[in-house]
Amino acid sequence: MLRRVQQYIRKEELLGEGAKVLVCVSGGADSVALLDVLQRGGYDCVVAHCNFHLRGEESERDEAFVRELAERQGVKLRVQSFETEKVAAERHQSIEMAARELRYRWFEEVAREEGCTAIAVAHHQNDQAETVVMNLLRGAGLRGLAGMRAKSVNPVTGGEPMIIRPLLCTTHEYIVHYLKDIRKIAWVEDSTNSDTSIKRNGIRAWLNERSKGEIENICATAAYMQGYADEQDGVRSRARELVELYEQLKAYQPKEVEAIYEAMQRGESGKRFELNGATVIIKKHTCNILES
Repeated sequence: MLRRVQQYIRKEELLGEGAKVLVCVSGGADSVALLDVLQRGGYDCVVAHCNFHLRGEESERDEAFVRELAERQGVKLRVQSFETEKVAAERHQSIEMAARELRYRWFEEVAREEGCTAIAVAHHQNDQAETVVMNLLRGAGLRGLAGMRAKSVNPVTGGEPMIIRPLLCTTHEYIVHYLKDIRKIAWVEDSTNSDTSIKRNGIRAWLNERSKGEIENICATAAYMQGYADEQDGVRSRARELVELYEQLKAYQPKEVEAIYEAMQRGESGKRFELNGATVIIKKHTCNILES
């Protein structure tokens, strides 16, 4: 887990070595694992926890858990309480939308106060698949099918520090395995996650019946859509370069586009990849295609 996330952080250029990062921790498995992995990776972590006071005693339990976790881990903790229902009523918003705006505005404020270079949230591959499926059901174009990016501006303010998602390289199931079986770290459960009358939870329940490979395929599709969106917008990015390589090789039904791309980035001259009807040979930072 640590190696996988560290490689993803480097690949996506999410954090510099030893960077100071605001880690958003709800107390659930995903955010607890995020804090653990970032700490073990040598980053200077500050924990941020929001209490929206929407679940009665459960909200207080979550706050107490995160306070204890931060103290045990020896990290600075910032906690903010919100009168979420009151704010939602005043703004004529749904509670979900009000909570989203409140937390992302506060995250940016705290990150700047603490001198953090990024704001880390715990979205993973299951969340990415949920987002893509939800956007598809609503009706989506290219950017909707691209889902969430590993790094983006604050979705509410449009500002910085950047929002980063280091766990987009792994699944919720593996996160639970990591905490329970490897690290022996506890977490708390949000009882509302089992309420399938909430649309996102219904999609989550459906995705829980899909295989790991199917989840990864949805996420891979989102990654390609990011590349096509960047190409359309004239933005140079890793995602766009992967798409351009895929387009170059697609006639040969490539299954190793990312491996070929990484070999090109490392300049592994002479390395060969056998495709369906062709051989790809790396030459410094480019590749030659020899048809069979």
